[in-house]
Amino acid sequence: MSVNWMGSPIVIRYAMFVLGLLVSAFGCVLMIKANLGVSPWDVFHIGLQKTFGLTIGLWTQIVGAIVILLSYVLAKIKPTFGMFLNMVCFGLFLDMFLWLNLIPSVEGMAQRIVMLLIGLLVISVGIGMYISPRLGAGPRDSFMLAMHERMGWSIQKVRLIIEISVLLAGAALGGPVSFGTVLVALLTGPLIQRTIPFWENVMQKPYGMTERLHRKAS
Repeated sequence: MSVNWMGSPIVIRYAMFVLGLLVSAFGCVLMIKANLGVSPWDVFHIGLQKTFGLTIGLWTQIVGAIVILLSYVLAKIKPTFGMFLNMVCFGLFLDMFLWLNLIPSVEGMAQRIVMLLIGLLVISVGIGMYISPRLGAGPRDSFMLAMHERMGWSIQKVRLIIEISVLLAGAALGGPVSFGTVLVALLTGPLIQRTIPFWENVMQKPYGMTERLHRKAS
């Protein structure tokens, strides 16, 4: 018995990938609405939006395209379909949620902190979802790898330099920097380390079931 292509692993992987980008964008909007600081890259994107106009989602796409080009120039890292899908979909989803205005702004500090923490958790879940299919690194991760290969510095050092640079640039442009930015830096890594294995396990279950049914039928 042949397995229908709609149930094939690659379709499930891409579905998980896009859904993860959707979830991450929603978490990002929660953090923006909390107004207590966002990730260094988002500080930069929001700073660009405040200074030059356009939308935050469009700036994530523009910056993503630039770093994809730089990654190729610096280390000949060829862009993948997953990389472009990451760049396009995340910006679209981000603008969609902001345009729909589904998340109300909150005034009380306690409510803003709760929204910030929920946003951080949602982003981490989403990142785990779109990394677990292993369809390629995002534009900014590819740029980090390109800098690592070109300069010979450790990944940790390169990441630190890049994020401090975009944070300072974003702050200079008026992007929101607060203790939420520090929380993102401290907690995102540990949270992602837990969400990636969880989603990898979720995806393996239907694969295993499909394979068992295929073996029985044949």
